[in-house]
Amino acid sequence: MRRSRAPTRSCRAVCHIPSPTLRCLQSHNPATLHQLKNIAWNEKNNSGELGKICKQQWQNSPAEITFSHPLNISYFYLAGTAPKSRKFLSIGISTVKRVRENYLMGTLQSIFERSSYEELEQMVVVIYLADFDVSWNLKTAEEIKAKFTSHISAGHLLVIQCSKHIYPRLVGLKRNYNDPQERVQFRSKQNVDYAFLVNFCSELSDYYLMLEDDVFCAKNFLSSMKKFINVSKGSSWTTLTFSKLGYIGKLYHSVDLPKLARFLLMFYDEMPCDWLLELFHRSKAQPNEMRFKPSLFQHMGTYSSFQGKHNKLKDDEFQEHMGSLPDNPPALVFTNIPVYEQYLPAKAYELGVGQFWGKSLKEGNYFLIVFEHPVKVSKICVLTGSPEHKGDILRSGILQVGRDKATVNDHQGCKTYSQLGTFDAGKFEMENVTNHFSEAMECVRVLVTEDQTDWLIISEVKIWIEKEK
Repeated sequence: MRRSRAPTRSCRAVCHIPSPTLRCLQSHNPATLHQLKNIAWNEKNNSGELGKICKQQWQNSPAEITFSHPLNISYFYLAGTAPKSRKFLSIGISTVKRVRENYLMGTLQSIFERSSYEELEQMVVVIYLADFDVSWNLKTAEEIKAKFTSHISAGHLLVIQCSKHIYPRLVGLKRNYNDPQERVQFRSKQNVDYAFLVNFCSELSDYYLMLEDDVFCAKNFLSSMKKFINVSKGSSWTTLTFSKLGYIGKLYHSVDLPKLARFLLMFYDEMPCDWLLELFHRSKAQPNEMRFKPSLFQHMGTYSSFQGKHNKLKDDEFQEHMGSLPDNPPALVFTNIPVYEQYLPAKAYELGVGQFWGKSLKEGNYFLIVFEHPVKVSKICVLTGSPEHKGDILRSGILQVGRDKATVNDHQGCKTYSQLGTFDAGKFEMENVTNHFSEAMECVRVLVTEDQTDWLIISEVKIWIEKEK
């Protein structure tokens, strides 16, 4: 079955009026061009006759220029059909024939097995068979239909392809970064593959998740993603990230997909896809990555889709079984530890924003959270260090909770503090906090108890509020 996007309306005539001389640029009407040639090019005539012609062209123009509509691309359905109603999430996976092992079936099985029935009803998985070997595409589509018949019938899965003839030039491209020609051709085609895939998915759902064809999923990943979307509503985000590897687990608003498709096509021969995806969210005024931790998707392939090269890349922050997301109630965050560059203390508290990084730790330094309103806390977890800087942990410190919020010498805090426990190997975690501190608290303070030469990264602060029974 073939699916063709309805052509978008475009502006056929564009009138540009520079100063001091008026000119009308681009018209598909020969009569109009003839009229323009016969106009005396002086300021008096131009402001009259030429203005009328431009005004007429504008009035006859079908619509304004827009980038919110999908590109006019023909797609061929190899299995399944588009869902009848809009879903919450579409998951896009582009795949090609591999020299060695193929992991696509395992990836699909992981998506479906790690999701509940309620979650599956909110999503649709789109497989784009992007290989130029049509016989391989057809064979793979048949394998998918045989193994996942029920999911295709339920509208959870569909398989598409495009004609190779609509691809831009892929040979003889410039060798940026001194990449070999084969690598340039592979990554350039891959950018186009993803452009066609996101373009197709732009009207299927509210959100779009980009995955590779060789990943393993955390259990109930969609529920975790929805919670992170909810806590991120206060920020104007373009991309939310659910894995630290490449372009695995990138989430977008579907309304941005037509722009993303055009962006990838515009720079398809310039750089790898993961670099372009980072440039995309930066160009839309999201300067930093907003990443959910722990990662929800793990790379499981051993061999790359590029020439079957060995690839052992793993996400060391992947967690297969997710607990409940923290609440992190509204609060202000302070510290008297010297801050390194832009790694401000609030970044460790705001989920997915970043981390705090301080230096020159002395005994008595603190990292302080002051809640907007008193809260009863059931669980607290504070992690220090990072996979890249494992030594930047808190080597000697305690965690305190406080009451009686006050401002002293322009510094907010609490009048009284009680110790909950100490840090062990750079980590503090306590459940059933109310067994140790039953009252509503207004402050949580990390207190340094010894000088240390290593810097300090506070990578995560997680606080769960006690739920009413």
